[in-house]
Amino acid sequence: MRIDRRDILIALACAGSLATAEWLRPREHRLLLPPSKKLSSIIPVAFGRWHQDPNDNIVLPPTEGTLAGRLYDEMLVRSYADGSSASPVMMLATYGKEQSDGLQLHRPESCYPAVGFAIVGRALGSLDLDSGVSIPVVRLTARLGERVEDIVYWTRLGDALPRTAGEQRRVRLETAMEGYIGDGVLVRASAVRTNDQPEFARIDALLITMLSAVAPISRQALVGTKRAAQLAHRS
Repeated sequence: MRIDRRDILIALACAGSLATAEWLRPREHRLLLPPSKKLSSIIPVAFGRWHQDPNDNIVLPPTEGTLAGRLYDEMLVRSYADGSSASPVMMLATYGKEQSDGLQLHRPESCYPAVGFAIVGRALGSLDLDSGVSIPVVRLTARLGERVEDIVYWTRLGDALPRTAGEQRRVRLETAMEGYIGDGVLVRASAVRTNDQPEFARIDALLITMLSAVAPISRQALVGTKRAAQLAHRS
């Protein structure tokens, strides 16, 4: 039987694709949050003027078998008050050991519209810490009827802090080419406006104070090793 040259070329191309895919398949997990640690243990319940709201009655639904249960190994939700009459700030922190194409952090831009909110404002920015270290963040405003909620969040994927879905995909590809799968964290804080004034300044204040209160050895789980080292050096 005569084998056509075109068939040979196709077979070689397929073999090459399989070899490339195998070469790109990550073989190592790198965890910046040690298995012995939990987000609930490294993020304090009180820091600075902030403390967990005594009226905090947030109850998370069971996640076993749900999408959230497959995406995240831990989900932490707390409300913090600062002693003023202003509305509390809600913090959500999620952690996933394996960030891959199938399992990845879900950004608020998709989560809020899924429950009926409209994203009416979005800006890329930074959270500027007293030590001069900056955390790349996203600031959103979401609306549902009369409820207006301001949101500040960042994501950590491996040692990177991507601010867009495109950056997140690029980081996953880069880590795969380096032969490992990184873990991931999303930290989100939000507050409901009680008047027409944005709540971003209060949200930023909570996040900055929280990061300062986290033990230096645990900060890498939230902001990556590079920024954690900078914070430790400048503190």
